[in-house]
Amino acid sequence: MVELHPQRRAASATARLGRTGRPVVTSGGGKTIDVAPAGLDPGFTPIDLLYSSLASCLAISARIAASELRLLDRLEVVTVQVAGDKAEDGPGRIGEIFCELTVKGNFDPAQLAQIVKRAEEICTVSNTLRQSPAMFITVQEN
Repeated sequence: MVELHPQRRAASATARLGRTGRPVVTSGGGKTIDVAPAGLDPGFTPIDLLYSSLASCLAISARIAASELRLLDRLEVVTVQVAGDKAEDGPGRIGEIFCELTVKGNFDPAQLAQIVKRAEEICTVSNTLRQSPAMFITVQEN
């Protein structure tokens, strides 16, 4: 049995897809989201969700960084835009990811640089994408 810190939940996602319709993803916390097949329907695609994870993690990390640096009272808003380009060679994957952070608040250039540097250091999603984690896929019999 896995024991978790009482204030944390297991980070997980389960996707379920029938013969028709959209995949429905359920988080470890029980929240659901419908996922759009790539480019066919409006809504979040799997790649949008990847970019969303990175953008939200960097934004949260920037706020944490401002707090650690005792600059949180000067922070107005953090905006992170993430986009990418598919790799030209196979297999199907993203070859390049571009992140643009906008941190609004009463900061001098050195403080802003500290916030961004620290956010990059603590962002779990960006750190994971940079390291190409091992992935294990198993098949469950029904």
